Amino acid sequence: MKPALPTHPAPVFDEEARSIFAGAYPEQPHKLRHNLPANPLLALDALAALGESLPASSVEYNRGDLPIGIDGKPDPTGLSIGDTIRRIDETNSWAVLKNIEQSPAYADLLAALLAELKPAIEAKTGKMMKTQGFIFISSPNAVTPYHFDPEHNILMQLVGTKVMVQFPAGDPEYAPDRVHETYHTGGARELEWAERLAAGGMEFQLAPGDALFVPVMAPHWVKVGPAPAISLSITWRSEWSYEEADARAFNALLRRIGLRPRAPGRWPQRNTAKAIGWRLYRKVLKAR
Repeated sequence: MKPALPTHPAPVFDEEARSIFAGAYPEQPHKLRHNLPANPLLALDALAALGESLPASSVEYNRGDLPIGIDGKPDPTGLSIGDTIRRIDETNSWAVLKNIEQSPAYADLLAALLAELKPAIEAKTGKMMKTQGFIFISSPNAVTPYHFDPEHNILMQLVGTKVMVQFPAGDPEYAPDRVHETYHTGGARELEWAERLAAGGMEFQLAPGDALFVPVMAPHWVKVGPAPAISLSITWRSEWSYEEADARAFNALLRRIGLRPRAPGRWPQRNTAKAIGWRLYRKVLKAR
């Protein structure tokens, strides 16, 4: 009998998805299809165990019945992370497990997914840096309030449905320059919401098998459908994203001394000079 030939798993992102991604990355939000098979690492009991094993700084969970806009972090529910996840259908909660790559099994999953997109990513924004994974577990109808994130991000819907509404990245109408500067010098990522902003949003309906690319610092909010939802975010940074962040921080410094700095440019513009200025300033502070 001939030995069985080795089998190779089908890619999670097929050729069409990789082509769409390569054409739109890094500035255009877009949907993709993914083929991530059922994985025991992503079952509720496994996620509850992961949440219990992670350090407290890597776990965030709170009430799910929130408005689109909030002032600061929402209040906790009083439940443990394990109970929150295992009973997500009834706990009226929203939970995120951060930096899942701290667990070797989840690190392997993250690395395999990002490897499929690495050629398209590095052709545009260079070396992938600080690759991270985040898992969101949400009760029915839970809301993730209006905010932004510093990473290049693909949100992969695994269980349930949700709607994400995205707004243009880098537009001060949706996230004022001073808010960016505050965030990059240690402030919160939550943004102030006003109903007048709604007309500028792009609505994306997500079901299992859908993935959505979110550009760096693109404001967005999310609402879960009528059943519990699980989503996986695979994220990475680039030197461009770090330069944009450091330029924002340097602008905060300039504003403190009475100047009115120009906002950093979006990709493919570089923000090297201001980024270097901020990095030198931080070195001086550390040397004191």
